Amino acid sequence: MLELRDVVKEYRTGKTSFKALRGVSLSIEEGEFVSIMGPSGSGKSTMLHFLGFLDKPTSGEVLIAGKAMSGMDRDGLAIIRNEKIGYVFQSFNLAPTLSVAKNVELPLILREMERPKREAKVREMLSLVHLLPKWDNLPSQLSGGEKQRVAIARALSTDPDIILADEPTGNLDSSSGKDVMDFIYSLWKDNGKTVVIVTHEPLVAEYAKRTIHIRDGNIERDVAQSGRKAEAHELKLKK
Repeated sequence: MLELRDVVKEYRTGKTSFKALRGVSLSIEEGEFVSIMGPSGSGKSTMLHFLGFLDKPTSGEVLIAGKAMSGMDRDGLAIIRNEKIGYVFQSFNLAPTLSVAKNVELPLILREMERPKREAKVREMLSLVHLLPKWDNLPSQLSGGEKQRVAIARALSTDPDIILADEPTGNLDSSSGKDVMDFIYSLWKDNGKTVVIVTHEPLVAEYAKRTIHIRDGNIERDVAQSGRKAEAHELKLKK
């Protein structure tokens, strides 16, 4: 589904340079739930940007379903992002002057979907994240957890195959963070989405079935795991 091949990302400022990624290679299969962990400055968010086709590497190749980023123009990249990938940003990236409904509707407008279909889809997404009563609210009138759920609803509105989340609990308290992770897990479990999250929190990483540890721009470890938090969620649902 997603692949990095010997990816290098180098930033230059004058005569100085910094390599955020140093020849990283990895493959993420369809339907996997993967977490990427590492300290600040390790390159984990840069890696997620490549997986989301938001940035191009200095060298190496990024592929989605066997298609290489290097062979796509700007319009082709935009189509991939709009149709295949739902990206959840740490800072929510909600338009502050637009209502909850309008924020979720934005990707559908870009798709030129007809208005009745857009409204029906927005209603479906807000029902999914239990925020339908907040339809007309502005982001400033929401809690942190609610803002993150709006961001998730927006990311899901185009029915993407892949969900990428950058520190999805980073701006949330423990209770709201757990709610968001339970919800992301349910999307993977119930809908077969491919999910990749970046986090520095071990408790969040435990929801995934595989954790990639990155340090100083290199993959340090790639570990399969039981997903203990995920199993706890399943037990909770069965009670």
